[in-house]
Amino acid sequence: MPSHRMRRVDGRGLSDGQGLNWRSRSIRRRILLPLLLVAIASAYYYFVYRPAHSSVGEGAYVLPESLQMVDTPAEVRIVVGSLKGGDSVEILARTRNWVRVQTPDGLTGWVETKNLLDSRAYESGRQLLRELLSLPPQAEGHTTGVVNLRLEPSRDGAQLAQVMGNQTLQVFGRRLVERPGPADQPSAAKTRDAWYLVRAGPRAGWVLGRFVALDIPERLSAYAQGTNLVAWVVIKTAEDGGQSVPEYLVADRMGTQEADFSHIRVFTWWVKKREYVTAYVEGDLKGYFPIGVSFVNGVHYFRLRLMDAEGHKYQKVYRMFGNITRAIGTVQGWEGDAMPTSPEPGRHRRSGRRGR
Repeated sequence: MPSHRMRRVDGRGLSDGQGLNWRSRSIRRRILLPLLLVAIASAYYYFVYRPAHSSVGEGAYVLPESLQMVDTPAEVRIVVGSLKGGDSVEILARTRNWVRVQTPDGLTGWVETKNLLDSRAYESGRQLLRELLSLPPQAEGHTTGVVNLRLEPSRDGAQLAQVMGNQTLQVFGRRLVERPGPADQPSAAKTRDAWYLVRAGPRAGWVLGRFVALDIPERLSAYAQGTNLVAWVVIKTAEDGGQSVPEYLVADRMGTQEADFSHIRVFTWWVKKREYVTAYVEGDLKGYFPIGVSFVNGVHYFRLRLMDAEGHKYQKVYRMFGNITRAIGTVQGWEGDAMPTSPEPGRHRRSGRRGR
């Protein structure tokens, strides 16, 4: 009876030829898998990562307030120059963590990639600043520590600058953003961060709200006791002894984190007693920044961005007659500055000469 040599592989009886074929396929798989991973990584770099980052020959901008240029990215290096925040440079070469740059006056050197902002993000930041220039600040404050200024209200947003502690800020907006967490974590259990849209000197962007302390005007501090004051917008000014005293629309937030504010008051200046009086009060609002003010044909107006119980967005417009405030109507949507076409009775209370 002919003999057959058998070899057991993975518990199965295979002939020598079959065993060789199985081993060949196994080897091919071990070779092809790394090649496939390399191909995927290369595709990601060239089609996703690289387009989103500054390439050689493109411009970039310095992020820190000051930055040293060195002659080499090696461990032993010599400082060859210094740059200031906002300076423009041209990228000549790059490694994984370093970039060789050239200044407009021809000086070349190496800096770390993390200290540069690509030109697209820089221009987006400049556009954001231009947009804020046409809006009234909602509040003012200062940073309580070093904080990153970002293009979007996200920890992953492009960093536009690093703002030092105790830096004066103007606040223009607020947004609640869900903090990244485990994918299987229920939405109800996830933490949300409050972000502020701010202007810090010549830059604008989003910062984490917990690093911002609001600086309430001294004359309003007595009225802010016991309330969560979140905004104060100047509607107009009153003349008192040759000085212009601001008259404010003040907003606070009570019992909710969803809306930016839920209650407003208008403070006008009583020249005779040299103190503020409450000229208007309204509550039970679901309001969002920015609060707008305007001066049209000799009349002062302000408008609130509100949302009703069904989630519909609308603006409510108010007019000031001397020290008297009246709601004059509503406009659908949050965009534009159209005036109401029909009166809006609304809920309001004029308090005359009461101080609070």
